[in-house]
Amino acid sequence: MLTTLKTVYTDTRAGDLAWALGREPLPALATLDLELSGAAVQLRLLGASHQVLLEEERGTCSETVACIPGSSTPLPLGVSKRVGEWEYEFAACVETLSRGQFTGRAQELLALVTEHPHGLAGVFPGIPHAFTAMLAQRHEGAVMWRTWHAYPQDGQLVATRTRVGVAGRLHVPTGTSTHVGDLV
Repeated sequence: MLTTLKTVYTDTRAGDLAWALGREPLPALATLDLELSGAAVQLRLLGASHQVLLEEERGTCSETVACIPGSSTPLPLGVSKRVGEWEYEFAACVETLSRGQFTGRAQELLALVTEHPHGLAGVFPGIPHAFTAMLAQRHEGAVMWRTWHAYPQDGQLVATRTRVGVAGRLHVPTGTSTHVGDLV
């Protein structure tokens, strides 16, 4: 699903992103509710990036990656921790691309997410290739999502990968490639 976000694009940077677990739902500009084999997942586009809410019989999990004023937790390269009965794995990378590479990757990702039944993308009005995009799925007992945050003024693309699964049964492959073939 593709939507135009009804907000002004602020001049944020990849370095302004912060990561948090367990935050209450923040005001969203667009949402996509998914049912993934017993797991309720809500993908949320915020004016300052994304939030994912996961609810299952084992409990809840909330991930926020956004430009949050006053946040003291910058975007980590990786996190592995226990959340209730779940193991939570998060990885992020920032890629700086040439203008042509950035434009091509932005078009490719927006097309992919727009056509995916579990995808949500929001573009900012009047700023070509400024977007946040998300995809979710369930695979081998884990709920997974990928996100992309585009900063065209710097040619930067921030990609994140998250997997949440039953403790002791989650295996996360290494690497955080942002190539379309490496999606969730």
